[in-house]
Amino acid sequence: MRQCISKVRKGLFLGFLWLWIALPHSATAAPYAAMVMDARTGEVLHSANADTRLHPASLTKMMTLYIAFEAVEQGEISLDTMIRVSKNAASEPPSKLGLRTGQRIKLRHCIRAAAIKSANDCATAIGEAISGSEAKFARRMNRTAKALGMTRTTFKNAHGLTEKGHLSTARDMTLLGRHVLYDYPEYYNLFSRRSADAGIRQVANTNRRLLAAYKGADGIKTGYTRAAGFNLVASAERGSERVIATVFGGRSTATRNARVAELLDLGFRSAPSRVRIDKPKPPVYGRETGPLVAENGTMPAGKTIRLVTAVKKSLRPQRRPVRVSEPVLLAMKDDITQALQEAQGLSPDTPAASSEPVDLVLASVKTSVQNKQIQTPIREVVTRVSTSGGKHWGINVGRFNSRYHAERALLKTALNEMETLDGSLRKVVQRPRGFEANFNGLTRERAELACQRLQARNVTCFMIGPG
Repeated sequence: MRQCISKVRKGLFLGFLWLWIALPHSATAAPYAAMVMDARTGEVLHSANADTRLHPASLTKMMTLYIAFEAVEQGEISLDTMIRVSKNAASEPPSKLGLRTGQRIKLRHCIRAAAIKSANDCATAIGEAISGSEAKFARRMNRTAKALGMTRTTFKNAHGLTEKGHLSTARDMTLLGRHVLYDYPEYYNLFSRRSADAGIRQVANTNRRLLAAYKGADGIKTGYTRAAGFNLVASAERGSERVIATVFGGRSTATRNARVAELLDLGFRSAPSRVRIDKPKPPVYGRETGPLVAENGTMPAGKTIRLVTAVKKSLRPQRRPVRVSEPVLLAMKDDITQALQEAQGLSPDTPAASSEPVDLVLASVKTSVQNKQIQTPIREVVTRVSTSGGKHWGINVGRFNSRYHAERALLKTALNEMETLDGSLRKVVQRPRGFEANFNGLTRERAELACQRLQARNVTCFMIGPG
């Protein structure tokens, strides 16, 4: 009898043990969602629960990195800027690079660690370096998401660890992955690296298994938390075809990768071989919702890169003979005074603290005119300056969302760097992704010196060679 009871108890115990092992996995598994998109056109080839708001986990870092690329391109920060690690960033839980409070690290190394290792401490450090705090950076993330058409995404942090209200969808993350690919192709190769130097140590790619196993795979981002499950946005290229596949709620790295491989295969079977590439449009920010504007419409303290006021008169002289008279110099003085006030953050009604900078500019103009005794129109003078004496070089000081912002950046840079940029020609060049602010008509040595001096002040600058 006792033996019979013992066997029954043993059987019940094994039964409950089996239920305990089996049921929690199905009961607590994260919801599944997926999307497959033809990256060339944006056409959706497959979707499942694609608009369900779920936890994105470290897919969040795609937005963190997108904004970092944007900030570098717009001259807000340099890849070589040494960013300081706060206590908040250093205390983030793994995965992490292992940063210490007060440590300084180059932005480029933190970008690598966030993209490849999915380092949470680096993601937070990037956000704080760009916006001053993680909360402000999250607001910028949401403004950027809105501008990209991510209609069902709300970010609360820069790293993607589970937080109430921090949610996205398979559709939105696929859109974001497509924007990373096409808006910043010069940085996209970062996501295909199997390992990289993150400054303090080498880091391995969290997506290296899929990169190694799937033909044509070249990125982009993994994610995992208990609430999210195993997530992945992946892109692959075969011939002229490129497909993006997104999975939320995978049960493990292996099953998630297998599902993504199936979805990529589905995409390549469904996508046409030849199609006209229709790249996504870069985000367009209104004056009130731009990437640098705070929620109250003001510019964030310590990050004033664009000047808000407009110059009513151009410093570029009109076509006329250059025998400069005193009235002309007085008109130029008004222009330069106004520009200096704006560069210093003063209102037009505020008297300048000193007239010395204006007098120096006027003296330089007058001396130059008198020494050269120029009797020909300005257009001919500019042509000679930009083509004689080996002055075939230039510098670029950023790409901007509007011609107005590019011109303001050029004027501010010219006023702050008169010594090396004297005699150069300011030029705004419109490109598909924005307006580039250039100084032309420099010698190679002067261009190198100007960039060195600007970069020392954390202003983005790179040289433009002849042609």
